[in-house]
Amino acid sequence: MRIVLITDAWKPQVNGVVTTWSHVRDELTEMGHTFEVIHPALFQTITAPRYPEIRLALFCGRELDRRLRELDPQAIHIATEGPLGMAGRRWCLKRNRPFTTSYHTQFPQYLRAYFKIPMGPTYAFLRRHHGRAERTLVPTISIREELIEKGFDPDKLIVWTRGVRHDIFHPYPNDTDTLAELPRPRFIYCGRIAKEKNIESFLSLDLPGCKVMVGDGPARAALEQNYPDVHFVGYKTGEPLARHIAACDVFVFPSLTDTFGVVMIEAMACGLPVAAYPVTGPRDVVTDPVVGCLDDDLQTAAERCLELDKQKCVDFARQFTWQRVAQIVLNNLAT
Repeated sequence: MRIVLITDAWKPQVNGVVTTWSHVRDELTEMGHTFEVIHPALFQTITAPRYPEIRLALFCGRELDRRLRELDPQAIHIATEGPLGMAGRRWCLKRNRPFTTSYHTQFPQYLRAYFKIPMGPTYAFLRRHHGRAERTLVPTISIREELIEKGFDPDKLIVWTRGVRHDIFHPYPNDTDTLAELPRPRFIYCGRIAKEKNIESFLSLDLPGCKVMVGDGPARAALEQNYPDVHFVGYKTGEPLARHIAACDVFVFPSLTDTFGVVMIEAMACGLPVAAYPVTGPRDVVTDPVVGCLDDDLQTAAERCLELDKQKCVDFARQFTWQRVAQIVLNNLAT
């Protein structure tokens, strides 16, 4: 099958959308399908407000039309609600072409946090954007329930999931400890370092041992200055990321707005229990008390995780595979 993905988020960005669709592309290609990605780097772009590393496509209609006609896809999936995603939607509607979408980001909460935009109008836009799709993939049952409450058509919302590269994310021998100079227990966060991730609720905890931050983003400079005892190591991907995670004892996920949090299952695959708040995302991922602790008191959750069995985390994470994720996409494409 010839499949085209239209997305406003793509490499070199490092985020859940890019991670998910990169793996889906690889899996579907391995299955023998043709999978093409239309992304902002193919067009004239500008930087996103407050996110200089994110580029948004401008005036993309004509070039998008040319590329889609040339590719002649049998299925079109629109991953994001940005300028390119909206242009792709318009193209499909104008030509009466069926398409599917996915819901990755809690934009209503982010826009309210950054720009004081009320959530009502944002949800109205999202209902309109996704409403004409044949199906919309959502990461968890909780997100599906939230969207139904906001007026989305329940018959079109398909619960998806996420996966782990188990050949990369697994426990590593102690003699390969990348953080050997740091005291234990080690509490680690991996991801974007930005306001919406609620990171200070982790960094401000009075925990034994040390805290490790993997990632980068607009809030990093200020947090490094405010928390000089925290070890910031920058972005890591692939095996270096896995080795940093495996060298720690507890993964702390302080976000209140993530729709899933792929890094939580990557951490479990490395043998780390997850400490988080009992909110959408963590409560759909940390579904067994043997692999993590969810508590309104993040300090309590983090300290209780030190008592959990690492091998049980590894065993639990084995259910998450990118092959399964790709198969769900394939089963729900509109051809």
